[in-house]
Amino acid sequence: MKLYDRGFQAFMGATMRLVPTYKQELLTGSGSMEKIPWMLRENNCVHPMIVTGPRVSQTEFFASLKKMLPDGIIFDEVEPDPTTEVVERIMDVFRDNACDSFVAIGGGSNIDAAKAAAAGIARPDRTIHQLKGLRKVKEPIPYFVAIPTTAGTGSECTAAAVITDSETGQKFTIADPALCPHVAILDPDLTASLPKEIVAYSGMDALTHGVEAYLNRMYHKIRTPRQCLQSVHDIMLYLPFVYEDSSSVGARQKLLVASHRAGQAFSTAFVGNVHAIAHALGGTYGIPHGLANAVLLPVVLEDYGRKVQKPLSELARVSGVKGDSPQERAAGFIARIREMNEDMGIPATLKEIRPEDLDRIAKWAVKEANPLYPVPVIYKVDDVKQILRKISEEKE
Repeated sequence: MKLYDRGFQAFMGATMRLVPTYKQELLTGSGSMEKIPWMLRENNCVHPMIVTGPRVSQTEFFASLKKMLPDGIIFDEVEPDPTTEVVERIMDVFRDNACDSFVAIGGGSNIDAAKAAAAGIARPDRTIHQLKGLRKVKEPIPYFVAIPTTAGTGSECTAAAVITDSETGQKFTIADPALCPHVAILDPDLTASLPKEIVAYSGMDALTHGVEAYLNRMYHKIRTPRQCLQSVHDIMLYLPFVYEDSSSVGARQKLLVASHRAGQAFSTAFVGNVHAIAHALGGTYGIPHGLANAVLLPVVLEDYGRKVQKPLSELARVSGVKGDSPQERAAGFIARIREMNEDMGIPATLKEIRPEDLDRIAKWAVKEANPLYPVPVIYKVDDVKQILRKISEEKE
């Protein structure tokens, strides 16, 4: 099976290098959200659907957005880990109100739900479940503006949406170049009032994107290594600063751009075993995705051992981690991640994990990761179960 997986990945890597990079319009800086009405008019969109969640819909900046788009239809019922049922409701509202575009604002859940709905609108001949996997959409989605309010998921620039099956609780991905939003707006004014917990979780999610994409060298394009190195450097520099003091507009902007850059990197190189296990944990227990990634990342990197020593030492060098050898720098980089987690109150273990669930979680994770993700070490079910035991409070 490992031989098959590596063969599949070699073919995918060669194929992806021939696919042109999607060119997205990017607006950055304080007040950039105010350009949305102009962007819609320029693209002949007069009746947008605004997709968000209940927390964002109560903010002052969302009230401003509603004033900017008086003809917008609001759907503000997206919860974390959006389900297929929610996506189908978004599609119904879009069609019933003859909307012509999407404006998705909030964290990754809000943007992913809107992207999945846009995929369904583009392919009315298929169900959401039938769009699961790679390149099943193949048709242009409605004009799409993505506005992240957290610096973490990168959903505003990726060609994928992660959705939870309403019946089974299992997460799955719809991935197609057609899903990349037409416009991404990175406005640091929208991240000023984030709770510290969300800053920490979303920031560690972004860091995991950059690290896992860097390790997946088989899928790299020319720009991918630089995107990874720059994003990891900036996240490790600015995340602790923003966590302690969110008053700096400049620091919040740097973190937003770093998250965006990490999103661009994993849109090309994909993620890895950390994300696959985190998705399975989220689908089983509802654990926040960024929290699961933060806990898993140092454990999985340590488990990879010598396979990732060289790339981790390179990430360590750009992050200011010292060491006399690649081995020392790699170990120091993992130690820095653990230090960041501890300083932001992120635990080293997850109390939710139950022994009787290990087999199901591991099977879900392996199914997601293999053969698609070109990870340094291909995990089998027993490998994932061992990782789960390491992060469980019920250690053997």
